[in-house]
Amino acid sequence: MMGNMLCASCRAGCRGSGPTRSTRCMMRPCDNPAMPQTSAPASWLHQAIARIEADYQRSADTHLIALPLPAFADAGIDLYLKDESTHPTGSLKHRLARSLFLYALCNGWVREGATVVEASSGSTAVSEAYFARLLGLPFVAVMPRSTSPEKIALIEFYGGRCHFVEQAGEVYDAARAIAHETGGHYMDQFTYAERATDWRGNNNIAESMFQQMQRERHSVPRWIVVGAGTGGTSATIGRYVRYQKHATGLCVADPAGSVFAAYHRTGDASLTAPGSRIEGIGRPRVEPSFIRTLVDRMEEVADDDSIAAMRALSTLLGRRVGPSTGTNFVAMLRLAQEMRARGEQGSILSLLCDAGERYLPTYHDDAWVRARLGDCSGAHQRLLQAYGLQGLPSK
Repeated sequence: MMGNMLCASCRAGCRGSGPTRSTRCMMRPCDNPAMPQTSAPASWLHQAIARIEADYQRSADTHLIALPLPAFADAGIDLYLKDESTHPTGSLKHRLARSLFLYALCNGWVREGATVVEASSGSTAVSEAYFARLLGLPFVAVMPRSTSPEKIALIEFYGGRCHFVEQAGEVYDAARAIAHETGGHYMDQFTYAERATDWRGNNNIAESMFQQMQRERHSVPRWIVVGAGTGGTSATIGRYVRYQKHATGLCVADPAGSVFAAYHRTGDASLTAPGSRIEGIGRPRVEPSFIRTLVDRMEEVADDDSIAAMRALSTLLGRRVGPSTGTNFVAMLRLAQEMRARGEQGSILSLLCDAGERYLPTYHDDAWVRARLGDCSGAHQRLLQAYGLQGLPSK
């Protein structure tokens, strides 16, 4: 494939933006010479879509959890988490995987018997393995060797195969190579996440959030806080908020080592960073699906703060949450503290991305955390004192 050759869809107008966005579309599925350029047989295609839609119909919406924080509630500030851990595959990425499969099917990129390949740090691969099994398709997940054993086991449980690379930045080329070798399809969540979901509604996560908030005392959130891995969730929420004309700000909580905060400040899509140590969010490069113009504020969060907040929130809820939820919680507390200082009232809504049971031998293990992230006990004490959480047990 020639380096600067674009497919017909790209020449017609790539929906991305940014100075290097068009070059990111060079390896679209239609450019893979190993993939036959014919549409999937209608009978199989219709059955595949029907199976995904039936699976969706069997699933209830995820819960909205009110956080009991009197220090803020007494000042008229309410905090909520939408619990995405209750999806069949246990994380927010279940929504993305469903959308990516439907998008690929309706574009004619996935055919009966074709191998589906994804570059993923874990949760997206778990969810895509689930949908691949639903459709009877082989699935290969390309991921860093550091991915948690629990996520690897889940991918294999759903019939997927794991291909490991040493560095996070190597997943892209490895996934493309495997798709080329197998004549399959590289799903490429980092490019297509922002466009695979219908941001106007159709029960996307943003529409669900606002519907569930309708009977709360501050029904339109002042802030919605999310992390960014692909950037697809922030893009969906940001577009929906604007489309519905809500007075809601969108804040992205970005872990240490991620490039997104620097990109948001500068607009330079050529920037790189070491990469995040908080699994599932933060990236070493600017991903095509992260749309900076939709984000009102970035909050950079140190690793020890993410871990401290993860543990404090786990205590508050009476069940463990994952580290990316801790990152979100730090940003929520900062925003709530600022609102209280200004005498503002309102609500702040974020996501419980996945359950902490996936991280028992890693982020919830003191020895593992000390060896890889350092001592987080000081951050835990600071968090409890700074945000009026002294009633929680210290660790």
